[in-house]
This record gives sequence, structure tokens and C-alpha cells, in this order.
Amino acid sequence: MPTVRPQALLFDLDDTLWPIAPVIAQAELVLHAWLAEHAPAVARQFSIADLRARRMALLARRPELIVDLAHLRRVGLEEAFALAGADARHIDEAIRIFLVARNAVTPYDDVLPALGRLRARWRLGTITNGNADLEKIGLAHHFDASLAAPQFGRAKPDPSIFLAGCAALGVAPGAAVYVGDDLKLDVIGAQQAGLRAVWLNRHGGNDHEELGVAPDAICATLAELETWLHQLGTE
Repeated sequence: MPTVRPQALLFDLDDTLWPIAPVIAQAELVLHAWLAEHAPAVARQFSIADLRARRMALLARRPELIVDLAHLRRVGLEEAFALAGADARHIDEAIRIFLVARNAVTPYDDVLPALGRLRARWRLGTITNGNADLEKIGLAHHFDASLAAPQFGRAKPDPSIFLAGCAALGVAPGAAVYVGDDLKLDVIGAQQAGLRAVWLNRHGGNDHEELGVAPDAICATLAELETWLHQLGTE
């Protein structure tokens, strides 16, 4: 059976278009410094590591919070503020401070050149479980549609968010390719929804073999993705 040529590409964001771990680490430093000034009782009682551990414990108790990581952070702060006897009116500003720093991302070097070339040939979209703001980051104009789990109400690997992304771009799942770094959330999730899935494996390794996952393609860079797409279009 001939392969359907792609009509649209959908991208994950964090760790696909930019590295996220250093950004979150810096955002948590910024937040904790802000807490030390505006909610010192919280900062004294809970270190960054303490707050992180409490969030993970909270998520274990309330797994439904995974759909909105900013809300998870808010609920964690609400608990910390209550335990420290701090004024909860500061929480809104604390979340705002964190999100500003969280959106101070630096795209990988290959991203901006590749998006310009890809947009000339395909409709582009994004699907993320995170709370990156493409408008604030300055990349929104590259994409025709963007879905985020907190607003959509379901998170990857739920097939519904992939299907909604395809619908937003006006293509059938079989005519869409999803590109992401996470084998479970991105590759398995997209394939189960009927999309082709490219594992963007920027750091090497054979995790897909260990997990028994078979991406439609494995690329280390977006330039390699372009090469694969070109080959797919000429088959």
C-alpha cells in the first residue's frame, strides 16, 4: 500500500524545540528568591527541593493534576503557604513570576531555520502537555494551530489531543506526522491516534529498543527530519 504523503507536521515543545530542564531550574530559583522577599515564611520553611518533593507527592495523591502543571504548582504553593501561615494573596503573583521565567526559553540552533523551511511546504502545529506560551516566546507565528493540555483538558498520550490537533489543521491522522522527544507520550501516543511519529532523539541512546517502541523515524535534528520527509515524498 502506498504511503500517504504528509500534509501537516505537529510538534512537541519542551525538549523538542528547546531544552527545558535548565529553564525550569532557573524559574524555580527566581520563584524562590521572590518568595524569600514577599513570603519569607514559605521560603524559610521550604527549600526548592522541598517544594519539588511536595509537588511530586501531591501528584501521586491527585494524578488528575498532571493535565495542568501550572495548576499543580499552584496547589502545591497553596499547601505550602497554609503550612507556613503565609498570606495566600501572594500566590497569584508567585505563579506569574514563575511563568515569566518558565517562558524564557532558547530554541535549539536548528529550530528557527527549520521552521521557516518546513512552513513553506506543510501546515504546522504544536501539541504540548506543558504551559509554554508561544506568543510570549515569539514562535506562535510559525504555527497554524497549537493545543495545550491545560486548555484542552486531556494530556498526551491520550489520543483525543492528537486527533484534535489534526482536526485543527484540517488533515486526517494518517496525513499528519508528530515530532517529539518522549517515546511514551509522543511516539506511542501519536501512533495510537493514527499519526506517524518521529522520535527526535537529540541526545543519542537506544531507549526505543529497550522499551520496544518503533518510531516511524528517528532523527537527531530537524535537518534530519527534513531529509526523512523529503525521502518520504519521493517514494
